[in-house]
Amino acid sequence: MSCDLVAALIDERPFVLASGSPRRARILEGLGLRFEIEAHGVDEGSPRGETGVEHAMRLALEKARAAAGRRQAGTVLGADTIVILDKALLGKPASPDEAVAMLRRLRGRWHEVVTGVALVRASDGAEVLGHERTRVLVRDLSDDEIDGYVAGGEPLDKAGSYGIQECGAAVVERVEGCFYNVVGLPVARLCILLRELGSSRRAGTG
Repeated sequence: MSCDLVAALIDERPFVLASGSPRRARILEGLGLRFEIEAHGVDEGSPRGETGVEHAMRLALEKARAAAGRRQAGTVLGADTIVILDKALLGKPASPDEAVAMLRRLRGRWHEVVTGVALVRASDGAEVLGHERTRVLVRDLSDDEIDGYVAGGEPLDKAGSYGIQECGAAVVERVEGCFYNVVGLPVARLCILLRELGSSRRAGTG
């Protein structure tokens, strides 16, 4: 399957995903895009006194730059997703116990999911950067439900200790905003940034 609507926006190939996230890869596959995957080698540690948006955008750009720096050509995509609850930033849990604690904090409450998205054109180093916000309400889960979900292993590689797809579909009660942002890659925002990056070349600003 091809998706010219998105593919036509990529002005320098190959298209490269600087992420090992299978969820982001599946989104790109669903768009019919041909792409390569390259590990970024960036430390996704704790925020450096940053807001959630600043943290997600910085890491997205660092990932894209790291992968682009090893190439002579290509459009490199970096992304980073974080969950924000009462200004606290929730990344991936370090253990099952931490995952349980996160979900107990989130249950029955609205929170915000932010994904930073960065594109770097390897041939000339041109960069564009943006982010997407989505509000999410987690169902008022029981302790047994949380324990069972974490025991299945799905939350352990996800910001906020849950996913909106697969088993996590039973965790989320309501979404306000971009669904794909919660999965890890806001498609509409990606398209906007691809168009912006291509425009920079045509305008001679890249």
